[in-house]
Amino acid sequence: MTSDVFTPTGVVLNIIAAERFKQDERWGEQNHPDGTGGKFYEDLASLSRRNADSAARSGHITWKDILTEEFWEAIAESDPEKLRAELVQVAAVAAAWVEAIDRRSRQ
Repeated sequence: MTSDVFTPTGVVLNIIAAERFKQDERWGEQNHPDGTGGKFYEDLASLSRRNADSAARSGHITWKDILTEEFWEAIAESDPEKLRAELVQVAAVAAAWVEAIDRRSRQ
């Protein structure tokens, strides 16, 4: 899959890349433990999934509902491969939300 830097997604990903550059400039390379997993976070993930499903069924889903669900699913995950996949989903939803904000600002 290729990404055109002039598509809405390409623009947002370039902004994200610039922010990552600033973070590395300020803090350097960071290598912290994940700190994820556990029953408490699994319960929060389940609760936020039910909340998002309910909001979607009622036709009142919000970006907050979607991102919250994805965030807690990531925080609940302890397997590094699955955690990575969940974090990609968090990043994708956050980027989509930024794109939606940009579309609204052009109207």
